[in-house]
Amino acid sequence: MKKILLALLGIATITSALAQSTVPTKLTITLKNNTTVTYQGTEMDSIVYIGGEWGESGAIGMKVYVKATGQSVDYLFSQVSNVTAESGGGGGGGGTDPTDTNKNRNQLSSKYDKSQYMYNLEWPRINETDNCSWVTKSTSNYGVTLSLEWSNTKISNRWTCYQMHAGNLDKNVTRNDAFQEDTDLPSGTRSTLSDYSGSGYSRGHLCPSADRLCSSEQNAQTFYLSNMQPQWQSHNAGLWLTVENQVRTWASNCDTLYVVKAATISDVTINGTTSAGIYDAKCNNRLPVPKYFYSALLALKNGKYYAIGIWTTHSNDAQSSTTLKSCAISIDELEKRTGIDFFCNLPDTVEDEVEATLDLSYWGLN
Repeated sequence: MKKILLALLGIATITSALAQSTVPTKLTITLKNNTTVTYQGTEMDSIVYIGGEWGESGAIGMKVYVKATGQSVDYLFSQVSNVTAESGGGGGGGGTDPTDTNKNRNQLSSKYDKSQYMYNLEWPRINETDNCSWVTKSTSNYGVTLSLEWSNTKISNRWTCYQMHAGNLDKNVTRNDAFQEDTDLPSGTRSTLSDYSGSGYSRGHLCPSADRLCSSEQNAQTFYLSNMQPQWQSHNAGLWLTVENQVRTWASNCDTLYVVKAATISDVTINGTTSAGIYDAKCNNRLPVPKYFYSALLALKNGKYYAIGIWTTHSNDAQSSTTLKSCAISIDELEKRTGIDFFCNLPDTVEDEVEATLDLSYWGLN
């Protein structure tokens, strides 16, 4: 149970602020989608509040540990309209939404039937100006496998995001290799196996197979083509593989790693100069071919956040002499290059600090 304590939908503070509450005789949580969840005291092992209890300044969320499963159920207060705890303390009634000062966080969307996931810390700010779809793959035993944003206009993944922690890092199965269309996307705007056949490009994973070896079902979900971008194999098995391996190492050395993997499908701005983020030629004349692949990473360790961006050029060679240090940039810089707002669900003051800071010593790149 303790291994997954900090895997809470991205809920934590930049300083250690975990408080365990006395279990009440009854706990009622009302969500903003009008769902009400009730726990009896005999059902709960403990409650952990992150940043403070409901209604307190700086409060971000809570974890309810359930005796029957030995695991926790997680609630971001940005999804909650009220918390009431009866006879035993732990939350009180009423209170105001403690996330009101988070100006850029994601909002519930009628376009996405699982929009509560948009509050997860790994999610970037959703793109509401393009014709986009959002997909979340999950399993009953391990929860969310990955989420992604898909541009129906460009027929391309905009980003894939997911969490890595002790609860899903086990290696229990082997690679699935069953590539398939994603029927959760519109039929006319999703990628197909024929889009890659004979193209000269690999079906390059964003959330890699090796990040999801805890179960056969989760591993299979990484093989949806919605989680792919056209990649030259020299990059896919070269510099990009180096990034993937390093991300797994980083994940094993922190409490939770929040991961965004993506490639450029829109214009990029580097050193004040804006240019196309895709090559002129498309993969089988249909799918855009990105010029850059990148990662946005947010690590939580011992109650503190560390963030880093990894930026790679997508070229038809292995780039074996390129070091990860030379690819490292701050999240602020990554946002300037891509126009995407990463980790927008962090409280604003925390987000501003962590995204501006690039601590190479934490990442072992100094």
